[in-house]
Amino acid sequence: MVEAFCATWKLVDSQNFDEYMKALGVGFATRQVGNVTKPTVIISQDGDKVVVKTQSTFRNTELSAKLGEEFDETTPDDRHVKSTFTMEGDKLVQVQKWDSKESRFVREIKNGKMVMTLIFQGVEAVRTYEKA
Repeated sequence: MVEAFCATWKLVDSQNFDEYMKALGVGFATRQVGNVTKPTVIISQDGDKVVVKTQSTFRNTELSAKLGEEFDETTPDDRHVKSTFTMEGDKLVQVQKWDSKESRFVREIKNGKMVMTLIFQGVEAVRTYEKA
């Protein structure tokens, strides 16, 4: 259930994120900022919606949608995508689709930490968050 993810999370480790951003086509300057930014992610529920707020010195974003309901999202690197949140077992999955491409964010709780695996065209990045 989404409740397991409802908390404030601070990024503590990031693996292969630069390669993931390169695969997406993110420019060098934006990747440099992305690699040093340590965002805080606040996940909550508002009625039947999942709310994911990301706060950082670079940019703040807020996503809010019902599970399984597609919504428009502008990513921090300014891509316009169609996103959907779903629960796959005990994993909170977000799929972004644009220009016949697809990226997946798989969030799961492991040992009290939130581990987010980002997948795009065979490139995987893993970002680990601890409760703030």
